[in-house]
Amino acid sequence: MVSTARARVREPAGNLPADVTSFVGRRREITLTKRLLAESRVVTLTGPGGVGKTRLAMRVAGNMRRSFRDKAWCVGLEDVRDGSLVVDAVIEQLGIGGPTTGEDLDTVIEQLKNREMLLVLDNCEHVIEDVALLVDAVVRWCPGVRVLATSRQSLGVAGEATMVVPPLQVPDVEHLPPPEAYEQFASVRLFIDRARAAVPEFEVTTDNATALMRLCYHLDGNPLAIELAAVRLRSLSLQQLEERLAERYDLLTEGRRGAPARQQTLRALIDWSYELASDQDRLAWARMSVFSGTFDLAAAEHVAGNGLSDSDVLSAVHSLVDKSVLLREEDGGEARFRLPHALREYGQDKLEEEFGELAAVRQRHLAWFSDLAGRFAADWIGPDQIAWVQRLRNEQSNLRTALQTAASNPDTAGAALGMATDLWQYWVIRGLNAEARHWLDQVLASTPREVPERVRALRVSAWFALLHGDLDTVQSTLEQATVLATQRGEDAEKPYLALVRGLAAFAGNDASRAASLVEDALGQFRKRESLPGELFALFGLGMVKGLNGEHEAGLELLAECIRLSTEHGELYWRSYALWASAQVEALRGDLERAEAAAKKALRLQRQLDNRLGIAFSIDTLAWIAQRQGKHDRAARLFGAASSVWDVVSAAPGFWARFATDHDEHQAQTRTALGEEAFQEAFDRGRRLSVPHIIDFALEAKRHARARTEENVHPMPLTRRERQIADLVAQGSTNKEIAENLVIAQRTVEGHVQNILTKLDFSSRAQIAGWVAAQRTASEAGDTAPR
Repeated sequence: MVSTARARVREPAGNLPADVTSFVGRRREITLTKRLLAESRVVTLTGPGGVGKTRLAMRVAGNMRRSFRDKAWCVGLEDVRDGSLVVDAVIEQLGIGGPTTGEDLDTVIEQLKNREMLLVLDNCEHVIEDVALLVDAVVRWCPGVRVLATSRQSLGVAGEATMVVPPLQVPDVEHLPPPEAYEQFASVRLFIDRARAAVPEFEVTTDNATALMRLCYHLDGNPLAIELAAVRLRSLSLQQLEERLAERYDLLTEGRRGAPARQQTLRALIDWSYELASDQDRLAWARMSVFSGTFDLAAAEHVAGNGLSDSDVLSAVHSLVDKSVLLREEDGGEARFRLPHALREYGQDKLEEEFGELAAVRQRHLAWFSDLAGRFAADWIGPDQIAWVQRLRNEQSNLRTALQTAASNPDTAGAALGMATDLWQYWVIRGLNAEARHWLDQVLASTPREVPERVRALRVSAWFALLHGDLDTVQSTLEQATVLATQRGEDAEKPYLALVRGLAAFAGNDASRAASLVEDALGQFRKRESLPGELFALFGLGMVKGLNGEHEAGLELLAECIRLSTEHGELYWRSYALWASAQVEALRGDLERAEAAAKKALRLQRQLDNRLGIAFSIDTLAWIAQRQGKHDRAARLFGAASSVWDVVSAAPGFWARFATDHDEHQAQTRTALGEEAFQEAFDRGRRLSVPHIIDFALEAKRHARARTEENVHPMPLTRRERQIADLVAQGSTNKEIAENLVIAQRTVEGHVQNILTKLDFSSRAQIAGWVAAQRTASEAGDTAPR
């Protein structure tokens, strides 16, 4: 019997992306994929590019996620070019992590072994061997996990079931049905949907229905081909489009007899889109294919420039968006662009074969993002930290691609070291410590000693080893850095080396040596007027002294760090100084001041989404709650902290000074509650998502409920109307809804019109948005802390 308290805790619903366009057809494929997943632990959807593998996988996962206790989770691998980073991508996108310094695959297994979930691995073909190793391990050791993969080829793992995703149903061009029967074909319905998005006044008539059906036959039911063709209606009639495509495919098929028909069709259509583009648009398309994920206009102007002016690039971007080659996305009021995977591969082929510029344009891409990383490092101490973190999150795929470009060429290895070190605080904030170590280890191993950035890279590498609790590696790496810095006379690095060495001593419970080293570093930073170093050292020395019995001295140093950082609008070190102040205040018995400081720290860390800082602050609030006698709250906070520690692949046990206090407070909480009550409260805290963990820790229940009540209006729809609204939000047509609910299509049409009237809406997209908003508000109310 599940307790009422436990039942109120809503588990995260996974991370599946929301549909932004309607989903058409695929009922048979959805049913078959579900059946395969019921019979096999691993199902791979295969097929050529553009056939709709990803959309089908997401629709199946969305339909099935309620069948799994831990719901459905997606890991996109399209932008992971280095197979050794597959596991890191899984850890990051699932937000799992774990307290281990061993193999990252062990971390994934440890975190998933007790979960019941559907794991979607999307776009696997270019890293197929590494994905196969991952899936094989998951299947062996995680009995509650089922895997749904999309790939142009099967994974080749034991027990895998493979389904080839076919094109959408098309008419038989030799036996076309009457014009009024066109809607029976999924390919035709998809074309109509996309055509109306491109040309809102588009209508199917008895005069053009036959041309429409012939056109969908020529497009072979390939969804990407249909999307690319539909946009042509802006300049051609349906009949003109059908005639030109029919002629073109007859010619192109003659020259590609060895390729499968569907691949001939898609390639032919992309060829046609490319040839219809102007010379300027073609060049811009090819050059922009080096981007990963999304990119902004400024980056496009730089990378695609070199003979094209900014206005030329802007004109090309507008033109390619209009042709549905580039996809436009909105993020915080900023327009960003993305090339679909198939079009990006095509563009890179053209960039190399036709223009001979692939290597050169990759270097321009590297230069842009290397400069971005440098500006981040230079501007970090200041009022724009939140904006910088968001910007780098948007550019994360491009940063990885730039690092890969730099690391693969000995001539640019210094740029790779520079980027990895410039980004160190971003890596820490995002909890990407393992990825940071990957890049640093890879480039340090392949670059000569004379590379100027080497000492700084070694120091940063030692810092990440410290964050992983790998103290042996810290010491050996610092020794290398110290010898090299002395040989080169790089005095600016010496205080940083002393600081990291001191904090490593503190982590190893040698507080006396730690204080001496960090104090020396602080003096050197002040002499050099290095504000970033001074803030770092003030925090470090204040923490070391304060937690080693020198309470007043420690608090004074931390107050100085808070004052300086506040003057400069800085949040990162201010939040850590507040957290350390909370630790010291708790140690000397002022629990009220300790709690206030920890909550202030947590609010700042939430703004930066600093997961490591959040873990420390939640853990400290658990200690405080235990000492206040709030044992149930303490147990829930310990559980919540545990899940955040996992996200950043860390644990209190990495640092001896914290491990002892953490273990003692947790043990006292367990004793006070008893084993069963402690474990129940701990599990409830652990199930919360990070945003709800923070709300609970800040005791934001009343405010969360107030926001929910403000945003949720009384339900205006009847039970049947709400059911139909949900199906509309899933992208179902009126005909599909009628079949699903076993009612007449006219009845559905009447209900949809009533919904539009009641909600004062004019489109089905608005209904979908309203349903999503209602669901989000409901979940926020259910997960508000009790």
